[in-house]
Amino acid sequence: MRDNKILVDTSVWIDYFKGQSPYIANLMDVIITENNIYVPRVVIAELMQGCKSEKEVSIIEEFLDAFFIIDSSEITWTKAGKLSFLMKKRGKTVNLIDCYIAVIANENDCKVLTLDKHFNDIKNFLKIKVDGIRR
Repeated sequence: MRDNKILVDTSVWIDYFKGQSPYIANLMDVIITENNIYVPRVVIAELMQGCKSEKEVSIIEEFLDAFFIIDSSEITWTKAGKLSFLMKKRGKTVNLIDCYIAVIANENDCKVLTLDKHFNDIKNFLKIKVDGIRR
């Protein structure tokens, strides 16, 4: 069984589904083949929110069967709120959803694959592994 646990952030999925970057498409094909992919329910909600048609909704629903869907524990949202508060107190503002994604990655021992640079700020406040992709 594959040991690598990767939480793919919404930013990467959007790029992948839209086919905006051949580099990301090829990278994701390799990552999906060689790793265990974890998808938080909030990422699913973000992807659904951005759909333009019922067909896109169906595609996302079907693709979910191939991955590990993860959800929050009783204290995940509380931890995310505290992380956001701590970061804001130290001059770094990151939206609550990204704090939540970082916390759930930490709880599930996943590396975060993202296009968003602010996850590098988050890892200064929370023990997470981040693999940032440059376009």
